[in-house]
Amino acid sequence: MGASTPEPSACKDSSLRPSRRDIARVRAATLCLIERERGAYRLGALRANGSLQRIATSQAKAMVVGDYFGDNSPSGTTPWQRITASAYASGARSIAAAQNIGWGTSRIATPAGMVSTWMHSPPHREIVLTSDYKDIGIGVAPAAPTSLTKGAPGATYTVEFATRG
Repeated sequence: MGASTPEPSACKDSSLRPSRRDIARVRAATLCLIERERGAYRLGALRANGSLQRIATSQAKAMVVGDYFGDNSPSGTTPWQRITASAYASGARSIAAAQNIGWGTSRIATPAGMVSTWMHSPPHREIVLTSDYKDIGIGVAPAAPTSLTKGAPGATYTVEFATRG
């Protein structure tokens, strides 16, 4: 294969820098990359979940608008509280959940950059490779908190992983 030909296993749009018009493509590329990482360990595929996606999207946007970076909101709301208060928890006897967040500029703002960053961080890697998680929601904001980026263009990602019992 030539240098400009992507590998057959490559995820489409993995080098895309998020903008308002391509968030769905960025989410799809991020999911593809996470699935490739999990597949390398023979872990089951994750199911996209609309409720988890809404939570993830809301958290990614909130970090940009509120100019902060953290799992918990400035008011103290935790990822666990967001998930258990959502439709995802409705009727569940038990829930296991975790969240990965990230922000970046330049190449790290792309799905490939963000997933690579998580895979090189032991706690984030552990979440991606946890076999118990069956559902996923991915949120992407096409900007990053300005206090972190000094105004440089970037992106903020939130991924919710969960399973219901």
